[in-house]
Amino acid sequence: MDERIIIHCDLDAFFAAVEVLHHGFDPEIPLIIGSDPHQGNGRGIVSTCNYAARRFGIRSAMSISEAWRRCPAAPFGTAIYIRGTRGLYGRASRKVMDILRSSSDKFEQAGIDEAYLDITQKCEGDWDNAYALARKMQLQIKEEIGLSASFGIAPTKILAKMSSEENKPNGIFRILPNEIPSFFDGRSVRQVPSIGPKTATQLSEWGLETVDEMYRLGMLGLQRLSSERFAAWVINLYEGTTSNQIHTFHRRKSLGKERTFDRDTNDIEKVLEALEKLLLRCVELLNEGKAGARVIEVKIRYQGFETYTFQKSIPVAMDDPDVFLRLAQLLFAQNVEIDKPIRLIGIRFNHLESMEFRQERLV
Repeated sequence: MDERIIIHCDLDAFFAAVEVLHHGFDPEIPLIIGSDPHQGNGRGIVSTCNYAARRFGIRSAMSISEAWRRCPAAPFGTAIYIRGTRGLYGRASRKVMDILRSSSDKFEQAGIDEAYLDITQKCEGDWDNAYALARKMQLQIKEEIGLSASFGIAPTKILAKMSSEENKPNGIFRILPNEIPSFFDGRSVRQVPSIGPKTATQLSEWGLETVDEMYRLGMLGLQRLSSERFAAWVINLYEGTTSNQIHTFHRRKSLGKERTFDRDTNDIEKVLEALEKLLLRCVELLNEGKAGARVIEVKIRYQGFETYTFQKSIPVAMDDPDVFLRLAQLLFAQNVEIDKPIRLIGIRFNHLESMEFRQERLV
């Protein structure tokens, strides 16, 4: 595999940051975006929140009543609760993506708030130049748009994504090719974005808590516990030979399922339950075809046939239902318009690939 220099850019608490800019809120005051909490009696969910709210344990897709219990608004607390301002996010995202695209050899948008860049030629293969370019883009995004972004620099996409999490918010972290083993030394398997919670729990039951412990077990040892496919993927992850290919477009090969409700509904729990059932059925179809997907898409149709789709890509093709379910719930929570009755919910997997020697779920 040719050595590449890959950057992952992740906009910090993007939706909340855009709202803070738009409304002029104090970023140190907890901001929760979602449905009306009705002073703790609301039935909706949290779309997203800022870092100040996350300190109280609030997260996307949490029930809005639980968020209120942890961090209430006036007169019981200091938090601010608002509904999302649709239209702001897309405009802010496009401005950021234009900066990233113009600074890269190849560009792949992974979602409204993140992207992968191949900058190998742009930096003439020099890792110091890569760090300087990341810093330049970070400052440009802050100065021109007012948003904070974290950057990860590494030889592969999954390592770049993991490194962008290291110094959040507004950080830069670089993993050189010879630093990969030390990066994984003692690192929990739960920090690998392609390993879902059930897989991590199963590994823990086998006494495998860290990535280097899995690697030291070796190909044969891992095969005995899981499969040849998973074992090969772990070895490739540790040795830095997973994908470093930036996809400038996504192939149309896909599969999906939809459900139209008998009556348009505002019952978010009912919609999320339907979304989970559709997703699990799609994963079954992936398994039957021995395929994985790199892109997940959620479709929402409201009363009056107003329809939107939202998607997110991942560093490697996979078929882990836990990872996909977490992404689907996140996409739904961050984009649903709570006050509009929902007519249809759908899920689609795009950019399908053969799962031979790729990551697979263990349970």
